[in-house]
Amino acid sequence: MTYPGQGGQWPPNDPYGQGQGQPQGYPQQGGYPQQGYPQTGQQPAQPGYPQTGPQPTQQYGYPQQQYGGAYGHQEPPRKSRKGVIIGVVVAVVLAAAGVGGAVFFLNRGSSVAAGAQDPTSAATNLVTAIGQGDVAGVLTGLAPAERDLMSALNSQTTEELVRLEIYKPGVDPNKMTGFELKAENLKFDDAAAEKVNDRITITKLIGGTVTITSDMSQLPYTEEFIEAAFPRGMDARPQTETVDIAKEVADNGGEPIRIATVNVDGEWYPSLFYTLADYALLAENLEWPKQAIPANGADSPGDAVRQLADAAMAADLERVIELLPPDEMGVLHDVGPVLVEQAGQLDPAPARIVNLVTETADVDGGTKVLLKELEVEADGQTVRITKDGECYAAEVQGERQQLCADDLAAEIGGQGMPPEVEKALTGLVKGMMANTGVVTVEVDGKWYVSPIRSLTDVMVTALQSLEAEDVRALLEMANG
Repeated sequence: MTYPGQGGQWPPNDPYGQGQGQPQGYPQQGGYPQQGYPQTGQQPAQPGYPQTGPQPTQQYGYPQQQYGGAYGHQEPPRKSRKGVIIGVVVAVVLAAAGVGGAVFFLNRGSSVAAGAQDPTSAATNLVTAIGQGDVAGVLTGLAPAERDLMSALNSQTTEELVRLEIYKPGVDPNKMTGFELKAENLKFDDAAAEKVNDRITITKLIGGTVTITSDMSQLPYTEEFIEAAFPRGMDARPQTETVDIAKEVADNGGEPIRIATVNVDGEWYPSLFYTLADYALLAENLEWPKQAIPANGADSPGDAVRQLADAAMAADLERVIELLPPDEMGVLHDVGPVLVEQAGQLDPAPARIVNLVTETADVDGGTKVLLKELEVEADGQTVRITKDGECYAAEVQGERQQLCADDLAAEIGGQGMPPEVEKALTGLVKGMMANTGVVTVEVDGKWYVSPIRSLTDVMVTALQSLEAEDVRALLEMANG
């Protein structure tokens, strides 16, 4: 089936964290999005499922010269074939998540999921929305849980970046700027589509072209931010690259580009998470499991965190997966049996949690659980950690040590730190120490730990802990 081309935007961005040196314009292959499941004590990373860590975009507003040098910087190493293929998929699906560190506002409350009647149409609708630079269309075309995650992140970060005078006021919430995509004559092999089960189908993209044009001068940064971030000037020359999908498929031994789609309430949606999982399984020559690990949440936000912490220390990966949201992390429930089998017998941590006291705070889309007191027993000794505002205290065998935000900021900044930098670091550390926690969500009356929302909340907390003058001071210090 062939679909006419569409013009529009393609920001080659990965909201789960890419740094410098990635193949130009394409995210590298990975397993699951960052913190797909928590780091559970002694368990090792398994092949195909790297502990990648949704740093979904570098959301602090600083252009990190990422995504292939942001088109216009030093030439990166030549991309691998797998990087190109997975990049075609990921860049399409993540187009709405940001552009070289930029994210765009979308009111999640007005976003209504827009599915399709069949898997191929779902994948094609996404490309059409991208081709028109339609952020709302891209997000509503994603699987609903993924849409909600990205929409919430876009809303929160854009509001903060405007407040910090990194973005210009009035950024268009529904249009992407700086990167443009034109997709022409996309062709899917409907006959070769793989039906994993009634809810998951892998579509096969075999033809067409994708042309990517970048122009950093169109990014919505303020002049003040550009001057502070690029004191020697910003290389903003437009650059263009065209990918011939049929050629990439041929160079990959005839293997088509795979885009996973999921059925939610009778409609089909393209899914980033399931696509990455499918490629991870394919890379390890593993098949999708026949059965999933069912969700089994807790009765309260605090209980969910405690039970996940206990499971992590016991190296009980299956229980960890049970405590992840069945909507946001449904892919890990579906692929969970393979993860557990590949992990094998894991050694539990040589410690146990004796007591965990928490408090909660409402956040967008969930409830944040914050530490008040933690008591851990290991090797016959008990360690007690307490939190009091922006200070933490550790007590071991009657000896007590305390660390507060002012102390940590001084350690980070060192001697001779300019007053404005000291102020910025102190504010940042105070905000992070006081407000960092674990985000939980409620699904069907049970509570689950959301790894992605927890990570993005850390990013938003960092932004909320700064002022506009703090950003400029930190940039001036970084630029020497």
